[in-house]
Amino acid sequence: MPEIRFDIRWPDGTLERCYSPSLVVRELLPEGAKLPVFEFMERARAALNIAAERVRLKYGYSCSAALDQLTALETRAQLVDAQSMLEIVAFYEGSYLPPLGGQGKTP
Repeated sequence: MPEIRFDIRWPDGTLERCYSPSLVVRELLPEGAKLPVFEFMERARAALNIAAERVRLKYGYSCSAALDQLTALETRAQLVDAQSMLEIVAFYEGSYLPPLGGQGKTP
């Protein structure tokens, strides 16, 4: 399955790199979008559950990495105001990953 990583910026400016085993996150979390944390979490929850289910359908077991990522996001989201804005900074497919907060999508 095509993996994807995506960077988000929390309301306090902290950058976080996230993981999904499926490109479905691109459909629900548009790059460059600024969303209230509660809406981001609704979309991230849906996307990561869909991704985990796609893995289950293909391989016979759910993707624990997708569920771990969702747990990490849920934990972090509880620490901020649900109405504050979060930014979806960038998506990265393939093996190239710039440093967190780095510029550019390809070397």
